[in-house]
Amino acid sequence: GIHTGKHVRLELSPRPENSGISFERMDIPDSGLIRAHISSVSSTTRATSLSNGKARVTTVEHLLSALTALGIDNLLCRMDAEEIPVLDGSSLPFVRAILKTGIVKQNAPKQFLKVLRKVEVRDGDKLASIEPASQLEIEYSISFPHPAIGTQAFLYSQDTDFAREIAPSRTFGFLREGERMRAMGLALGGSLENTVVLDGDTVLNPEGLRFPDEFVRHKVLDAIGDLSLGEHYLIGRIELHKAGHEMQTRLIRELLAQEDAYRIVSAQNLGTLAKPLAESAIA
Repeated sequence: GIHTGKHVRLELSPRPENSGISFERMDIPDSGLIRAHISSVSSTTRATSLSNGKARVTTVEHLLSALTALGIDNLLCRMDAEEIPVLDGSSLPFVRAILKTGIVKQNAPKQFLKVLRKVEVRDGDKLASIEPASQLEIEYSISFPHPAIGTQAFLYSQDTDFAREIAPSRTFGFLREGERMRAMGLALGGSLENTVVLDGDTVLNPEGLRFPDEFVRHKVLDAIGDLSLGEHYLIGRIELHKAGHEMQTRLIRELLAQEDAYRIVSAQNLGTLAKPLAESAIA
């Protein structure tokens, strides 16, 4: 785990149709299932954490991002520690493992959350908004006072190849923040093997960046994971500026709180939209 520094075994197992995605802590007897839903969010400090009151799982966003992009609706994620393994700091190892294992097509119609009117949340110059659209689009922009980052923007849509363009992007951090984060009990498992580390004007990782704009791509990766906590695939246009986990989960919470802002539709009711959405998710 990137924050706990503890080793963890994670096992992904199929679940029946309409079961959803849940986590189970095998190291805590009778802990029950932790639903991958906005109502389970217990913390968004440096990562997204979920809890059912008896047990907690943390740093779920990289795994949830891969599951969303691969079209996984029903899954049990069993683990013997609190934090999802960081692996190389991206979603790519999850994508590769799942594709190697295989994905089963189930018989129940796929459910989508279709946005009917604009909803937004703001905090100073931070913005997270969602509005009606014919497909899922995420426009993300960031601005950091570091020469390796600066201002970056990325538009994700159903035409984006997640496995090649988003999944490989790694989490990042600043060397000067390391001591402060460790004092907070965070980043205890962080290293150059799982984090892009910035110091002064340079990227410390010997291999450099995987993309010139790897930073904003990773923000998109995180957002896809956080936004999946509405439990259904979104149909809407999302704009995120300097957002992060707290703003992204707030947006989903605000959307679901306004019943006239969305409706749940099944694949057979989406006409020509359903086929490209489903296919692009698994490509």
